[in-house]
Amino acid sequence: MRKQDFLPPPLAQAPFTFGSARASGVTLDRLRRKDVVNVGRGLYRPADWDFDLEGAAKALSAASPGAWISHVTAARLRRQLLPPWLADSTELHLSKPRALPSVRRKGIFGHTVLALEDEIEVVDGITLSTRSRTWLDLARVLPLNDLVSMGDELIRIPRVDFEGRTQPYDTLAGLRILAGRHPNLQGIVRAREALDLMRVGADSAPESLLRLAIVSAGLPEPELQVPLRAGDVRSPSADLGYRHRRLAIQYDGGHHLGDAQILSDRRRDKAFEAAGWTVLVLDKDDHADGFESAVQRIKRTLRRGWLDHPQASGFASGD
Repeated sequence: MRKQDFLPPPLAQAPFTFGSARASGVTLDRLRRKDVVNVGRGLYRPADWDFDLEGAAKALSAASPGAWISHVTAARLRRQLLPPWLADSTELHLSKPRALPSVRRKGIFGHTVLALEDEIEVVDGITLSTRSRTWLDLARVLPLNDLVSMGDELIRIPRVDFEGRTQPYDTLAGLRILAGRHPNLQGIVRAREALDLMRVGADSAPESLLRLAIVSAGLPEPELQVPLRAGDVRSPSADLGYRHRRLAIQYDGGHHLGDAQILSDRRRDKAFEAAGWTVLVLDKDDHADGFESAVQRIKRTLRRGWLDHPQASGFASGD
C-alpha cells in the first residue's frame, strides 16, 4: 500500500485541522476517503476515533484562531468542581471576542464575550479561559451553592504534599476585581452573591455545601479547618467546628475509606474527644439528603453543648 494511503500517526489518533493535514503531506483526495470524517469547516477526525473531550477541544481550538475554549468545557478540562449534572458533560463551548464573527459550527455552543488578555491562556496546546474566568462565565448557569463551591476551590490554600503547589488559584480579592471588570456579564449578580458567601478553608464541595446548609438553617457560621489547639498547625483539625462549643464536624468522603486513612481519622477524632470535644462525623449519606439530618444533629448538639468559660461569663464573644 502506498505511503499516502496511511494517515500520519498524529492525524490517525485524534481530530485535526485542514492546515495540519496539508502540512503533513495529506492530499485533499485523501481527506475525502471514508476513514476520514469532515467535522466542519477546516476540521476532520478519523472515522474510528472514540470521542474524548480533550482531543476535540484541542482540534477546535486550533481551528478557531482568536477564539478560546470556555464555560463547561474549560471547567471539565481543568477538573474544576462541577455539580453532578455537569460533571460528565460532553458539551463543547467556544468563546470569541466581539470583533470576530459569532461561532457558527454545528453542535458547538458559541459565545461572543468581552474578555481581557489575562483571562485567557494556552495550556497543553489548547487556548482556553483561566480557571477564574471560567468560574465567572458559569455564574450564568450554576445554582448559587454550586457556584460558591467552585469558588471555594479556587481560593482554598493547597496542601503542598498532595498537590505540589503552594498558592491558591486565586484570592477572594482577585475574584472581586475580575467580577468588577464585567458589570454587564450575564450572571454577574449571582457571582457577586457567591463572592459574599465564599470562604477560605473548604477542602471539598461537600464541605462548602455543608457550611451553606448550616448558615441557611439560621445557625452561627462555623469555623473552617479548626485546629484542636488554637495556633498549632501540627495539631489535628476539624473540617468545620465551633471552638467555644467544643464541637468538631468532620466530613469523611470516599477517600477516607482506605485502612490507613480510617486509622488516621480515628486518631484525629479521639484526640478531640480526649480534650472534651463532641465529634460529629458526616458522610455521603448526609450529603445525599442535602445535609438536612446533619443540620438537625448540629442544632441539638449546640443547644446542649458545653460553653467555654470566658464566653459563658460574658468576657468573650463567640459564635
